[in-house]
Amino acid sequence: MTLTFEDFPPGRYGSFGPRHVTRDEILAFAAEFDPQPMHLEEEAASKNMLRGLSGSGWHLCSLMMRMMADGFITRAASLGSPGVDEVRWLSPLRPGDDLTLDVDVVEARTSKSRPGLGIVKFKCTVRNASGQTLCEMTSPILIERREGAV
Repeated sequence: MTLTFEDFPPGRYGSFGPRHVTRDEILAFAAEFDPQPMHLEEEAASKNMLRGLSGSGWHLCSLMMRMMADGFITRAASLGSPGVDEVRWLSPLRPGDDLTLDVDVVEARTSKSRPGLGIVKFKCTVRNASGQTLCEMTSPILIERREGAV
């Protein structure tokens, strides 16, 4: 079943995961996309304010996107997103973390200019197994409305 705008009322949508993150994944992502010492080298990372090897915030965002895709976006009548309103990295991603994604619908409204679609604003929160919040993101997604809902 394809999820449409009407399937996303305001409130808690769901939780997804866990997704285990390995040291090798953190190093591989950093080597290719964010080669800063705190993401690549144990010794340099131990002297940094994060006090140990940590994954890139961009890696964490990529993992969040994958969890969203696996959880619901690939089943939704999504037309993409006009952008991200806010991303906040609150605690470091660590090797061995098991991530859980909580998704809330903050707002859902029909488009004034295109009544066949709705704009759903999601707040996504990634936590580790101990419940510590690592990242929060707020972003709208354009989603087709159910046929006949116009």
